[in-house]
Amino acid sequence: MDSRSDHSVTFFSFLDRMRHPASLDLVRSIKSFLVSFSFYTSNAENDSKKVQEFFSRMETAIRDHPLWANASEDDIDCALEGLEKYVMTKLISRTLASSPEDVKIDEEISDKICMLQAFLRPEHLDIPTVLQNEASWLLAVKELKKINAFKAPREKLFCIMNCCKVINNLLLNASASGNCVLAGADNFLPVLIYVTIKANPPQLHSNLKFIQLYRRHAKLVSEASYYLTSLVSAKTFVVDLSAKSLSIEEVEYEETMQAARLTNKSTHLDPSLVFDDTKRMPDHGTTTTHFEDTNRSEPSPVLDTKGMPDHCTTTTHAEDTNRSGLNYPFMEAEAGELTVGDVERLLALYKEVVTKYSSLCNNVGYFSISRRRPLLHELTRDSSILADKKYSSSAVSKERGRKEENMSCKLGEEAATVSEQSTSKMEEEPPNI
Repeated sequence: MDSRSDHSVTFFSFLDRMRHPASLDLVRSIKSFLVSFSFYTSNAENDSKKVQEFFSRMETAIRDHPLWANASEDDIDCALEGLEKYVMTKLISRTLASSPEDVKIDEEISDKICMLQAFLRPEHLDIPTVLQNEASWLLAVKELKKINAFKAPREKLFCIMNCCKVINNLLLNASASGNCVLAGADNFLPVLIYVTIKANPPQLHSNLKFIQLYRRHAKLVSEASYYLTSLVSAKTFVVDLSAKSLSIEEVEYEETMQAARLTNKSTHLDPSLVFDDTKRMPDHGTTTTHFEDTNRSEPSPVLDTKGMPDHCTTTTHAEDTNRSGLNYPFMEAEAGELTVGDVERLLALYKEVVTKYSSLCNNVGYFSISRRRPLLHELTRDSSILADKKYSSSAVSKERGRKEENMSCKLGEEAATVSEQSTSKMEEEPPNI
């Protein structure tokens, strides 16, 4: 459905070129640029400007480089796409959701969408019945949800384009059926808004901002630009959404939103219990690269590919992560992949886990870190109590049986006495003839 697999081949072709001894100057330029990011305070606009200027310089260098002598425009473009993916994958933790404001906006949008999901229907957005196709909507939702599974701006943009193409095909098919004429943003945008609400893609605001800032500007044109702008409009609509934006009474809207808000609060998990591996890591731990010794007589110009996802494994792992809903940093990491910058984050996570475990144990009151009550003792004590209860019950039953037996004996003796008295009386008074 998209060309991500072709792009994967393009990316590995770029890495192969960078392993060639003749590419040493390009490798050094790339590494130097990545390291330079740790010298400056994070600022989205400034970082974007630096990245775009670097891409422009590298395009000139690649066009003039012997490895791309007599190369076609497609070959040059493939090299630049590989460069963009490599650089932005290395800088993802600094450039995606890089400010507290972005994180806050992401959370607010996600929370509002969660409330809207509780009651919003296609009729509220005036979506025609002919466009209410659940199969197409589910496919569009699936594509949009993948946006956070990729690190390169181009691949994130592909997710948006694939989602929008599904919707566009839905409109074209409905028009071809002859039932009605559907075209333009008046029909396209409401469906995209509904699909966005159904999908609730993670970090929607930050991902859109990331694409706008770090996708090569020469590629944000035509169809890609239109679809990206459409999703930005859908996001803005959700942010500003009110009763006046929908075909719904204001009283009903306020009541349903309030009920959804209360439901959200009652079922909302503590966000500190969920570890998200897309949270910002220390800059010095992600932008630095492993350098070869430049004093060696024959340096090996190899780019550091640690943390670079293979296309196939990235897709399946990302989808599994989306299904589970939880992300655990460092779970898939190898010891050799960790850097000094990861120590601070690991220590913080360790302290957090221990604190939560201790709190849980204290609340449960069964185990604790400082003092553990032997489980065997508990089981023995419980068994003794049950045995005592069982013995007491048996004793009461025996006592009740003994009393009943004594009572029966007394009744038998009284009956025998009455019988003897009756017999004696009959013998003393013979019947009248």
